[in-house]
Amino acid sequence: MRLTTLEQTVRARLITSEHADLPIRPTLRYSAAEPFAVHIDFPAQVSADGEGVTWMFARALLEEGLGTPAGEGDVRIRPCGRARTVIEFHSPLGLAVIRFGTTTLRRFLLRSYDVVEPGAENLGPDLDHGLAALLDEV
Repeated sequence: MRLTTLEQTVRARLITSEHADLPIRPTLRYSAAEPFAVHIDFPAQVSADGEGVTWMFARALLEEGLGTPAGEGDVRIRPCGRARTVIEFHSPLGLAVIRFGTTTLRRFLLRSYDVVEPGAENLGPDLDHGLAALLDEV
């Protein structure tokens, strides 16, 4: 039976300028229902308002960022030496910098390919019908 959702709690470090790095345990999520997206759920204790926070970004961005700096918007990913990868989350409230083990992120990415193979992403029949209707009018 093929997985439709992948969840993996990982170890990471919140990088701050005021304090020592803080260990955190975010959860990486990938779902066949959203085949282009990766979610990272952060626990409440690391958010400004005391509630859990979820960030979503492209699976392709994660793949690219494991080898070279990637991203120009709210999420930017870059290698940090050979063993670590840094993900920056930019918001109007500030910047959060999280350092992950590269092996952990790469393993999660490879496992996501077992859920939906790269190039086989499909947003479903509703999108296909909508695009067909739109293109028929052109």
